[in-house]
Amino acid sequence: MRVNKPEDFYKNVSEALAQPDLKMIIRRTTDKAETKRAEAVANFPEFENARTQGQKVKDHTIKYMDHYLAEFEKNALAQGTIVHWASTGEEASKIVLDICRQHKAKKVTRSKSMLGEEIGLTHAFDNSEMERIETDLAEHIIQLAGDPPSHIVWPAMHRSREDVVKLFREFHADPTYSEEITDLVRSARRDLRNKFLTSDIGISGSNFLLADSGSSCTVTNEGNAELTITPPKVHIVTAGIEKLVPSMAHAVPLLRLLTRSATGAEITQYNTFHNGPKRPNDADGPEECHIVLVDNGRTKMLAEGMEAMLRCIRCGACMNHCVVYKHIGGHAYGSVYPGPMGSVLTPHLDSLEVANKQTHACTMNGRCEEVCPVNIPLPTLLRSLRAQSWDKKYEPLTNRFVVQSFAIMAKRPKLFQLLSSSGVIFMKVFSRKGWIKYMPFTSGWTRNRDLIEPESTTFMHQYKKIKNEKMKKAKKGGA
Repeated sequence: MRVNKPEDFYKNVSEALAQPDLKMIIRRTTDKAETKRAEAVANFPEFENARTQGQKVKDHTIKYMDHYLAEFEKNALAQGTIVHWASTGEEASKIVLDICRQHKAKKVTRSKSMLGEEIGLTHAFDNSEMERIETDLAEHIIQLAGDPPSHIVWPAMHRSREDVVKLFREFHADPTYSEEITDLVRSARRDLRNKFLTSDIGISGSNFLLADSGSSCTVTNEGNAELTITPPKVHIVTAGIEKLVPSMAHAVPLLRLLTRSATGAEITQYNTFHNGPKRPNDADGPEECHIVLVDNGRTKMLAEGMEAMLRCIRCGACMNHCVVYKHIGGHAYGSVYPGPMGSVLTPHLDSLEVANKQTHACTMNGRCEEVCPVNIPLPTLLRSLRAQSWDKKYEPLTNRFVVQSFAIMAKRPKLFQLLSSSGVIFMKVFSRKGWIKYMPFTSGWTRNRDLIEPESTTFMHQYKKIKNEKMKKAKKGGA
């Protein structure tokens, strides 16, 4: 599996922009998601109130996280769940693999979990003696393709239907030769069904952890989490500590926000609350249940004043509305978490020195904050990270020179206007039929797309001209 690195962001972006169909494939899904979310919000008049309520729930839980973590552990233990704590991703993966080895597992099924991707669980299993089976349809596709996920809700967004047809025909034991979506889903079902039933261990993530009951909640559209968890004798949950909420009553408003913001649906098909191993009179369920609570930089974010980012409920709405993501897709970010939320998270999960370039992959149009269901001020957080990157001198010397030169010009209006006017004339020289295909010092833009021809004069010239014309008209009117 080829995985891009966050420090190679510029190279990753160039490769993404050079793929002729990638932008079209991504926009096919993100544009549809954008439309469906807008319809869902329009049909839910209480949406703004729910956002405020959801933000309050998350802020309260984050503020008293130590209390709610202790309460969750006490209640989970009372249900018979074995609770583990992991401070890093490596530690969390080791705990999971150790549990599997203690049970001599040969085959493990896994439902989609971005936390699992974050802690490197997929790679850990691939480097072990155990077989990993991804059961979410999109995760199944990218496992066959050997790809990392490119979106937190639709991991196979970068793959076309034609790609899926080829993959299923190559890897499924009883593939379909139809290209209809229904037949492709049936082909995946045939391939996965027996693997569900013969798995030794089922691994899931958790959308929410309920402190007052010690329960974990999974939200899926396919029911694969339930099939992953129920047949095997052992169930392992991996969850970030920020998934806590005080109770079921506090989880419900977040569930109402999550599905509307993610897919535009009123509610997801499967919302399941898991309450430890099966009891004597239960018809089915795992005999043993573990939960691994993962920090992996979250308490550091809390200490560094980035607690607003811990509100994130992983709906993906910010990336569906991001003009940068729509052009380059998720792999270019070189991180498990792409788009605006990923550009804030990755510097904390990795390091700002490694992932500072992603903080500049933003036009600051504010759409991500407008659609965030828990009001995360993503542009503000990105500006804060940019400032930290500047102060720590992580920015390349060329960037520092350009910004400092601009600051000198911006403080001298006459010099700024002179250079702006010269710049417009310079750009006109390279313009052909309204577009600029090449111009010195702009290869970062023109390498993959044309630059639009500028207006014939600068904004300040146009502003003065319009202002003078209005004054003349006013004088004529007065006369």
